[in-house]
Amino acid sequence: MCGICCCVSLTSDVIRPCNENVLNLRRRGPDSSCRLLVTDTCHKYSCFFSGHVLHLRGELTPQPLQDRDGNVFLWNGEVFGGVDIPGTANDTQIIFEHIASCDNEHDILALISKLHGPWAFIYYQKKKHNLWFGRDFFGRRSLLWRFGENPEEALCLTSVTELPCKSDDVQWHEVPASGIFKCNLSSCAEIKSIKVTLYSWMFNTKEEQLEKLQTFVSNDFEIPVSKIIPENGGLISPVTPLNTAIPESLPDSNCQTLSNGLTLNHLKMLISEVHKKNAESFIEVLSAAVRKRVLCLPRENRLLTLEPENLANVAILFSGGIDSMMLAALADRHVPPEEPIDLLNVAFMMKPQNYHIKKCRSQKKQGSSISHQGDANSLKYFDPFDVPDRITGRLGLEELKALSPRRIWNFVEINVTPEELEQMRQQHISQLVQPLNTVLDDSIGCAVWFASRGTGMLKSSGEMKPYTSKTKVVLTGIGADEQLAGYSRHRVRFNRDGHRGLLEELNLELGRISSRNLGRDDRVIGDHGKEARFPFLDEDVVSFLNSLPLWEKTNLLLARGLGEKLILRVAAVMLGLGNSSVLPKRAMQFGSRIAKMENKNEKASDRCSRLQPLVNQ
Repeated sequence: MCGICCCVSLTSDVIRPCNENVLNLRRRGPDSSCRLLVTDTCHKYSCFFSGHVLHLRGELTPQPLQDRDGNVFLWNGEVFGGVDIPGTANDTQIIFEHIASCDNEHDILALISKLHGPWAFIYYQKKKHNLWFGRDFFGRRSLLWRFGENPEEALCLTSVTELPCKSDDVQWHEVPASGIFKCNLSSCAEIKSIKVTLYSWMFNTKEEQLEKLQTFVSNDFEIPVSKIIPENGGLISPVTPLNTAIPESLPDSNCQTLSNGLTLNHLKMLISEVHKKNAESFIEVLSAAVRKRVLCLPRENRLLTLEPENLANVAILFSGGIDSMMLAALADRHVPPEEPIDLLNVAFMMKPQNYHIKKCRSQKKQGSSISHQGDANSLKYFDPFDVPDRITGRLGLEELKALSPRRIWNFVEINVTPEELEQMRQQHISQLVQPLNTVLDDSIGCAVWFASRGTGMLKSSGEMKPYTSKTKVVLTGIGADEQLAGYSRHRVRFNRDGHRGLLEELNLELGRISSRNLGRDDRVIGDHGKEARFPFLDEDVVSFLNSLPLWEKTNLLLARGLGEKLILRVAAVMLGLGNSSVLPKRAMQFGSRIAKMENKNEKASDRCSRLQPLVNQ
């Protein structure tokens, strides 16, 4: 993974490089930092390139790369398929050689269409004065753009923004994951204005493609983009289209009302031969996705220098829920047995009064009497970090130990106080979450930042000790809910509009995941010099799930904890997991209790003032 940046000036004068935040980019890429200034005095433009590398594959390859023809390449990605990358090779160098050998636009589009894996890139094609850039189909890597008001700073592209602006005059936006873009610098220099062409992903029907472009056009900010579909074809979608078949009928389920008493046996009784067959195939394709993501990284021989628990190379954002449990169980198949696996579990401090109120409500529901003495005893043993995700995380840890007792599972308890949250939000998180700015972005951004930092407590030799995860790779379960109807809004839509409405909702999910989640999460995790990897968004995984009829992968006629992500739950049972297989979905902001920490009457979609601490100063 890398931090990449390019600034374009449409002037014959050599001006100072762009006002990039070098510190933010270096935090993403701590292993190498280089800059390059390219000036074309004849056509009167210049480009400033900056690359900051996190070394993960092959030999360390500083960026930006420049070849003998003057082409320049910045790459922030991982190739997991489509183009052969030998085990000892560096994918940045190989992709640069491939793209530099392309003779025309069609060749470049064909090459990009073949790539499987997360990526964002910037490529300067000197001979034709073209600047190419873009993000992968899902937008798994961050890339932001800003269009300047003067020719001296006409366009800036970067993985992460500079410090928050003190005014709204200059705005950053995420480069849409709608395709890849081309900017002809020579023609732009003539008119002293940036114009870019979009080469969009090609969809199955013209209607789908026009709908995707219309979504792009209707953004609430002005972008000088010539939105065209090339006559000779665009980028070919890397995933199979969503199966939109509607079931004629499905039997009613007697598990619909069991949401308060679900057991593992209820799930086992539902499993049919079709469920088993699909789950076996799902395990195979998801396991392959996890394998690629836990083996494509450097493994140094540190056995003689570190304690056993410090040898981990892979970490998982871990709540004990079904998504993270599946990733842990499959990672155990492929991570060398002598290596620990870090399970990163984050909790935000609860207030004693909130804990007391919750306990009283629970006792009232159970019909038990409440005494002042009982209240005192409960507060005496009150643990402010005993949040829901900590409880399910510990239970999940025990399941994993039973499943793989020889593995060292590092359950890292990451505890965040209000004071540390406020400090880190102002120093780091607020600028990483930008340009997103809602209450939900604040909650998720903060939770993921602290979790992926991996600084907490670890139980070792029977006692709790300080521990910081040193892994460069962090697996996250995002993508499972979006494809398998894991969110409450999916059940609401299903109850209102049936299977047709649910299919429409799921069809929207992956189209907007780049702007809602992935760019933000990449910026937040990358701030620690770590790379986010998303097995549920592997192209083969998405294609497999898209190929299945809706009712064979999720069934919202069943109760919470059964129907949503049904195929995933069946697969978990087949892998030997236990009660985690029937845990209902709990959003990270609620499970970690960050949503309760602020104790404010806010909506998730509201603009969050806490993300703008420096703007109005």
